[in-house]
Amino acid sequence: MFRLLAGRFFASLGTLFFVGLVLFALTRAGPGSPARIVLGADATSQQITQFEHANGLDRPFLEQYAAWLFDVLRGDFGKSFVTGRDVAGEIAGALPVTLSVVLLAFVIAIVVGIGIGSLAALRPGGPFASVTRLGVVLGLSIPAFWLGIVLIRFIAVELRWLPPGGYVPPSSGLIAHLQTIAMPAVSLAVYYIAVLARMTQASLQDALRGDYVRTARAMGLSSPRIVFYALLNALPPVINLAALSFGYMFGWALIIEQVFNIPGLSRALLNAISQRDFLLLQGIVFLFTAIFVLANLGADLVNRVLDPRQRSSA
Repeated sequence: MFRLLAGRFFASLGTLFFVGLVLFALTRAGPGSPARIVLGADATSQQITQFEHANGLDRPFLEQYAAWLFDVLRGDFGKSFVTGRDVAGEIAGALPVTLSVVLLAFVIAIVVGIGIGSLAALRPGGPFASVTRLGVVLGLSIPAFWLGIVLIRFIAVELRWLPPGGYVPPSSGLIAHLQTIAMPAVSLAVYYIAVLARMTQASLQDALRGDYVRTARAMGLSSPRIVFYALLNALPPVINLAALSFGYMFGWALIIEQVFNIPGLSRALLNAISQRDFLLLQGIVFLFTAIFVLANLGADLVNRVLDPRQRSSA
């Protein structure tokens, strides 16, 4: 078991190193130098050379990458060439905002998606299963940003139940905080509710057709207990999909934050792109990659706890 976990960990670390290398190369593949952006179009060649030497931009590519990666592993993402501010500090200031929206959306997607999928699997061919199929199709078809605009139009403008945008931190009041992230979280969660509901329904229906379920019924086990064990066997693919969904939510959250005017990572990322702030752009994308890798690593660990077959094969 330990060898397997160590192998997964080092594989995840290798993925991060490779993605970091590709990211580092892409951010430097564009024309021009960060010195020209910082110093302006009137900067002389000598000033540009001095700037590049002072910031290590004149060193070989792999040497720059190794130095950046070593600093990142120590939690130091460097200082922005454009603003001069600490990149880790800017990310740390924006990450909790995005994370609050994503976490609430993820909880909604998990609870509602698995709940609807389980009920549909237990009532195949009935009205609820038919409504679930229709809901899944609608959930997969509706763009999150369009749904956000619709929610603003009716819930915030017409009904005035929730604020149309902005962000209130938890320190200013939990109720006010939840009110500002409720509509963004729902807009973000609807697609993943549909995905998880469909996967849960299919996986649980397949588990309920297993020989062990027929044996359990013949032995007289109660229906709730049988469903519980069947759901445990049906969860591994759902957990893998949920881990992928958690990573994808951070990408979609960038769009949702723009719709609801939330000052999260989207604003920092757009500023980094428009200003060609290489270090800030690298830091944000590298963070998203790390979240993806860690989410999948966590899914593997959870599946090994739930599935004895995976533990015995370790």
